[in-house]
Amino acid sequence: MTDTVDPADLQAWSAWIGKVETVDETLDPQALRRFAAAVGADLEVERVNPPLAHWAFFLPVVPGSEIGPDGHPKRGGFLPPVSLPRRMFAAADMEFGARLRLGQPARMTSTVMDVRHRSGRSGDLVFVEVERVIAQGGEPCVIERQTIVYRGEGGPTPPVTPVEAAGAEGELIWTPGPVDLFRFSAVTFNSHRIHYDLPYAQQEEGYPGLVVHGPFTAARLYAFAEARAGRRLKRFAFRAQAPMFAGQQIRLRAGESAGEAQAVRCDGVVGMTASVEA
Repeated sequence: MTDTVDPADLQAWSAWIGKVETVDETLDPQALRRFAAAVGADLEVERVNPPLAHWAFFLPVVPGSEIGPDGHPKRGGFLPPVSLPRRMFAAADMEFGARLRLGQPARMTSTVMDVRHRSGRSGDLVFVEVERVIAQGGEPCVIERQTIVYRGEGGPTPPVTPVEAAGAEGELIWTPGPVDLFRFSAVTFNSHRIHYDLPYAQQEEGYPGLVVHGPFTAARLYAFAEARAGRRLKRFAFRAQAPMFAGQQIRLRAGESAGEAQAVRCDGVVGMTASVEA
C-alpha cells in the first residue's frame, strides 16, 4: 500500500459516494448481554439497553480468506478500497429515537455519504463518511454518521508517561486491561490486531502498547455522560484525538463547556471529546 494519494485513485474512490447497503437482523438479547458485560453495563438488557447498544448488532462477517494482514477485512466491498495503510474509526455523531426492541427484526441501511482528501503535516488523509440508520417497524431507532480515516504509516507513537494530576469533581477513573480489550474485540467481532497482538502493535504499527478501541472508550464516555445527565441521551457525538493504551488510567470527566465530556490519558492529553444532549 502507498502512503500518498493519486488524484485518479481519489476520483475512483469517490464513485462509492451514494452506495447503499441494507442488512436485516433479529436483535439477539444474548449478543447484547455479552456486549453489556464487555462495557461494564447492567446485564439485564431486557430492562435497559446498555450504552451504544446498537454496536452489538449488524457486525460485518467475512471469511478468513478476506482478512488483511492488520486483521481488518480487506479493502473494497461496501467501503472504497482506499490504499493508505492505516485506518481508524475516528468520530461519530448519533441521534437516538425509540429504544431497540430485543427479539424483534431490525434493518440497518448504510450509505456512503462522502469521500474527501486532505494533505497536511501528518501526510495524506482520506475521510470516508458513512450514515447508518437502524430502524424497527419502519421507525428509526438510531441515526449514526461515522467518520473513518485512512492515513499513511507515519512514525512510531512515543510512550505515554503518567503525570501527577489533581482529580476533577465527579470524574471516573477507568483502567482497561488486555482482557477488557479482548472481550470488547470479541463482542464487536473486531479483529484489528492493535487491540490484542502486542508484538504487531509495537513492531508493525509503532504503538507503545495495546490500543484501546475508540468505540470502547466512546461507550464508557457515553455511560459517564448519561449518569451525569440522569436520563437517556438524545444525541451523542465523539471525536478521537489521541490513542490510549491498555493498563494505563483514563479519566472520564466533564469538559470545559456545557454538554461536553472527555476521556483524558494518564499524561494529561485528551484522548477523546464528546458532546451530548439529554
